Formats: sequence, structure tokens, C-alpha cells
Amino acid sequence: MMSRTEEDFELELRSLPGVMNVGISHRDNGDVEVVTLVVSGQDSTTTRGVASQIASLYYPDAVVIVDDAKNALAPREGEGLRVALVRADFNASDGVCEVQLSYAGRPGVGRAGSGPLIGGAEATLAALRDLGFNIPFSLMAVVNVATVNNWPVIVTLRSLSDDAYRFGIAESDEDLVSAARATLDALNRFLSGLEG
Repeated sequence: MMSRTEEDFELELRSLPGVMNVGISHRDNGDVEVVTLVVSGQDSTTTRGVASQIASLYYPDAVVIVDDAKNALAPREGEGLRVALVRADFNASDGVCEVQLSYAGRPGVGRAGSGPLIGGAEATLAALRDLGFNIPFSLMAVVNVATVNNWPVIVTLRSLSDDAYRFGIAESDEDLVSAARATLDALNRFLSGLEG
């Protein structure tokens, strides 16, 4: 359950110009760890600066990530082959997600037992590794955020080499499919420069 302080924090971030969505993920102890903002029609660098100042008043140790909705949602032009999501299934009896991907006609399958939301992202990363991709990123956050009509999923990955963040967003009727697509969205620019 969100605390009154956290509600005030989120409301203040949502009131910033151009902010469409705010996602908040927590550490195991309940502290706010990552704050993700999706902005439209504003300079993301300026918004990040203001959001970081606000975050420092509420949660000084939180990482603030801001991405432009246009960059997150627009198709990437000039890319060659892309990894495609073939299917994503969740077995409620054992709690395991299975994601199947395809790249250049080759299948890759990954499994994870962390439920449909986080498990969808973890299984997608496992399927990419099954395809032969070296994925030098760790999963930082998987959140679904309320918008006016829907619940898109935002995936945040962190580079193992330079602490840079990658961000993906996707929406479908199921958390599992949204999480898988958002993970691919976060990595498509990275993957387009590689061969599996």
C-alpha cells in the first residue's frame, strides 16, 4: 500500500509539465529505489533535473529515470532484423512463465518463476540468452502504471558496464505479454547492433 508521503511525491511528479506516467519501484525493505517518468512534449533532461530535485526531498537515494514517450513508443527506423515475440505463457499451477522469441528464423525459449509481471521480463532475458545474445544488463524494475484508459508496463534495465539505464514500455491485455514486449523495447537498439 502506498504511504501518504509516497502519494504526495507521485502527485508532485505528475504535476510536472508533460509527465504522462510515473512508475515507482521499491527495495525489499520498502524504500523507494527507482522512479520512472514518461514525458511528452518536454525536454527530458530538464524534467530529469526537476524530478531529481523533488526526489531528493522525499527519497534522496532513489534513482530518477526520464524517457520521452515518442522515443519509447515510436518504431525504430533503419533497423535490420529484430527479435520477435512468438508467444508468452504463464502456468498458474507452478507459477512459471515461458517466453518464446524468434531471431532470423531461430527460436529461443526462456522460463522464470517470478509471476507474470517480473517473470515475463526475466523469461524474455533468458530467451534472448538462449538465442545466443550476450545481454550485459540487469533487471532493475518492472512496473505497471495507471493511465487514463490502460495499464502499460515499464521495464528498466541497468548496464553492467557503465550503470547506464535502458527503458522500455509496452501495453497489451496481459501483464506477461506487456512485460516481454517492454523488455524487448528496452533492448531493441542494443540488439539491432548485434548478431545472436
